[in-house]
Amino acid sequence: MTQIRRGFYGPRVVAFGGGHGLSASLSALRLMTQNVTAVVTVADDGGSSGRLREEFGVLPPGDMRMALSALCDDGEWGQTWRDVLQHRFMSEGPMNGHALGNLLILALWEHFGESVTALDWVGQLLDIKGRVLPMSSTPLEIEAVVDGDGGRTTVRGQVAVATSTGHVHHVAVIPKNPPAQAEALVAVEEADWVILGPGSWYTSVIPHLLVPELREVLRTTKAKRALTLNLNAEKETQGMSAADHIRTVCFHAPGLKLDVILADPSSIDDIDETERAAVECGAQLMLRQVRMSDGSARHDPLRLAAAYRDAFEGVFGDVFDAD
Repeated sequence: MTQIRRGFYGPRVVAFGGGHGLSASLSALRLMTQNVTAVVTVADDGGSSGRLREEFGVLPPGDMRMALSALCDDGEWGQTWRDVLQHRFMSEGPMNGHALGNLLILALWEHFGESVTALDWVGQLLDIKGRVLPMSSTPLEIEAVVDGDGGRTTVRGQVAVATSTGHVHHVAVIPKNPPAQAEALVAVEEADWVILGPGSWYTSVIPHLLVPELREVLRTTKAKRALTLNLNAEKETQGMSAADHIRTVCFHAPGLKLDVILADPSSIDDIDETERAAVECGAQLMLRQVRMSDGSARHDPLRLAAAYRDAFEGVFGDVFDAD
C-alpha cells in the first residue's frame, strides 16, 4: 500500500488544509518531495460531500478526493485517473452533482470498514507519491461566533460559516475535543516540515488546530512549521488584514510557535504590521511572488514550490524576488 517511506526522495512534509487551498500546496510540494502527507479537514457539509455525509453517516470525501488528485503523477496514467476521479455527473436525477471520486472513496470505505486503508488504495490507483489522511475519524461541524449588523450570533455548518457576511469572532468544532486520526499524529511527529494554509481560514485551516491531539503534536513536534497566507481575503475573512490572519491562527492555538510565514507581496497591506504579527508567533515573514502570472487569485505551483524550497533551505534573500 501507499505509505510514506524513508527511501523516497525529499523532506518529510505534512500539509494541513482542505479544498482548493490544500490542493495548491500539494501541487507545489509534490514537485520537490515524495514524502508528503496531506491531512484533510472533515467538516464539509455542502455539495456532493454533504449529501453523502448525511445519507451514509461518513466523513465528507470531497476534500480528500481533491488532495489525492493534486498528488497525482504527471504521466498519462495519473492524469487520466485524476480526471476520472474529478468527473462530476450532470443529470436531472439524484446522481446530479456527485463526483465519481467521492463515490469511489465511499465504496472503498464500506468495503474496508475504515477510512485510511481505503484512501491508501485510491492513492495506489492514482500512483501518488505520498499519502492522504483525514484529520479525524469523526465527521465534524464548524460552529462560529459571528459579529454582524444584528449583533453577535452563532452560525453552525461549514457552508454557513464560509458564506457568513459578518466578522467571525472565533470558531469551534462539534463534537468538542474530537479524536485525531492516529496516522496523522505519527506523520507530524516524524515530519521535517509542517505546512498550514493556504485555504478558507476558518473552515479549512484553523479547524485542524481545534482537535486537541493535533494541536498538541503541532506544538511539540521537532518539525519546522510554515504558514502560507492566502492571496486574497475570502468572504469569511473580508476586512481582515494579513496580520489579522496570522494572529487568528495563534489565537486559536495558544503556545504554537511558527517558523516561517510565506506570503505574496501583493497580498500584504501593511508589511510592518504583518512582520510584527509574524514575530509575535515566533516566525520570520518570507515574501515571494507565488501568484499566477495572469494576476488571478491562484498559486502558481512552480513559484510556490520554489518558495517552499527556499524556506526549507533557510534561504530568504531579497523579500521582493524578481520573476
